[in-house]
Amino acid sequence: MNHATIAAFALSIFMKIRPSYVRAAVFVAAGWFAAAPNVLRAEEKWRPLFNGRSLDGWEMFMTNPDAAWNVPGLKRDANGRYLEPIGKNRDPLKVFNIETVDGQPAIHITGQGFGVITTKESFSNFHLRLQVKWGERKWSIKLQAPRDSGLLYFVHGEPGFDHATWPRSIEFQIQEHDMGDLYALGTQITVNASRKEKLWLYDPKGQPTLFVQKPPVGNRCVKRGDPEKPNGEWNTLDLICVGDESIHIVNGVVVMRLHHAQRIDGPSSAPLAAGQISLQTEGAEVYFRDVKIAPADAMPPEFAENALP
Repeated sequence: MNHATIAAFALSIFMKIRPSYVRAAVFVAAGWFAAAPNVLRAEEKWRPLFNGRSLDGWEMFMTNPDAAWNVPGLKRDANGRYLEPIGKNRDPLKVFNIETVDGQPAIHITGQGFGVITTKESFSNFHLRLQVKWGERKWSIKLQAPRDSGLLYFVHGEPGFDHATWPRSIEFQIQEHDMGDLYALGTQITVNASRKEKLWLYDPKGQPTLFVQKPPVGNRCVKRGDPEKPNGEWNTLDLICVGDESIHIVNGVVVMRLHHAQRIDGPSSAPLAAGQISLQTEGAEVYFRDVKIAPADAMPPEFAENALP
């Protein structure tokens, strides 16, 4: 509906109302028209990262497959274990597929093996939103483990740095009942946290704590709450990054605020405020859809750390 059509509709309503309501109608209409352009701009700022037909704009990497799987062309040792990764932009096991799920196109990741699909483009100052839900199948060493995947951001460098698979990045964990956890993969970042037994938990009133892959703290911080929906339902994840700050949001609930991301792949640490985006295959079937991104110039005030319940 364009503005001319809207104006005609408003005028027809205006002509029919009682005089005593004229002033109220004028104020309501004026407010609506003032807000409408802003609403339209807010909708138009999103752009898809998944076109619904293919993985154009993404590249893939798969590490060494399980010895029980047949992947022609890869070297094995005397015990049958693969000595090299499947590599980049090869998918002999058909792990990454495009399917229609619940009436919409989705990225179907079978979970067979370990690897990532990564955007070719890098991003800074952005709001990323996607929907995710679990499939049924689990594989190999993950058969008895919670279903697992992940959203990696500020990705830099080649895949294979961590566990011969993951690139240097900050991880927004996607795992059953752990959606929103932090893993710092070859990076470091600060989160307000408190310790409970062996775990560090996000705590808005806690002490600023540096998470990095070394003792005594390590690289994992556990998110706050568990707003994940039951298996088989779609979850909406929002990631907001402004400068070197970020927020993890699960189904509208802020589960973690993170500060001062830093890259540590040089002689000294440096601010980390941009990078590619990756989605993981990690031994569990998972679906992603409606993957989109928008610019973010500032952190929304409602997500300020001191505003959290």
